[in-house]
Amino acid sequence: MSRSVRKTKIFGITTALSEKQDKRLWNRKFRKVCKTLIRLEKEAPVNINSVTNIWSGAKDGRRYYRNATKKDMRK
Repeated sequence: MSRSVRKTKIFGITTALSEKQDKRLWNRKFRKVCKTLIRLEKEAPVNINSVTNIWSGAKDGRRYYRNATKKDMRK
């Protein structure tokens, strides 16, 4: 990964390294809700956002950082 470089100057607003655990929990909850609604013969949600709040994760969002240095742009 020594030559991997970001193409855009967009960074996450957080100190967390990953949202992997949050995404696992959100998808488990989504699948569970879908299965129960299908079992009850009701219409299942199409989008994960209708079941969970994506803004409650470890990473709050992303921002464009205009003055990013070469060190910031490394992965």
